[in-house]
Amino acid sequence: MASAPTPPPLLPVTNPTAAGSAAAAGGGGSDAPIATPAFRLFLSRISDSARRSLSDRRPWAEMVDRSAFSRPDSLSDATTRLRRNLTYFRVNYTAVVAFALGASLLAHPFSLLILLAVLSAWCFLYIFRASDQPVAFFGRTFSDRETMLGLIVASIVAFFFTPVASLIISGMLVGGAIVAAHGALRMPEDLFLDDADAANGNSAAQGLLSFLGAPGSRV
Repeated sequence: MASAPTPPPLLPVTNPTAAGSAAAAGGGGSDAPIATPAFRLFLSRISDSARRSLSDRRPWAEMVDRSAFSRPDSLSDATTRLRRNLTYFRVNYTAVVAFALGASLLAHPFSLLILLAVLSAWCFLYIFRASDQPVAFFGRTFSDRETMLGLIVASIVAFFFTPVASLIISGMLVGGAIVAAHGALRMPEDLFLDDADAANGNSAAQGLLSFLGAPGSRV
């Protein structure tokens, strides 16, 4: 008697609809079009640029060595000293100006909050906003040009109709005065700056602004 034919093996069948539903349920909406990767890259570049620039700073003990201070003989001597000290202590001087600016803003918390609000608005509404996410307020959608125009107007109002601009200018003036006084009084005869240091200084200055070219930003 002939044996019955062997049935073919059963192959697993996947339902694309069910698989897609399960993936969507497990993902929890992780595919939302947000611009956080660009923002994180921007913060990472700022941190790396600041770290590389600060690595080129001169020792603070060398900067404040009291035995190296003297009154300049003339205005041209003070100018020469300032020029050489600016080249040698460029990173330290930048830190001094930044500290004076930060102290000026920290002494006025309300103005600091206004400045942070303006910067946050620029970052989240224009620079790092995903291109497929338009800005919408009260049921109206704004184009990129309208958004930028609104941010410019808000920035002008925040800077020139509040103490923010005056505090920034005063802080930078105080920092600049400290740098100018130190540069004119500090004798640069014991400071040696070779070509390699000069090249490092140029790269450090470029590194401070390298974060502006972060991919995904609009600047």
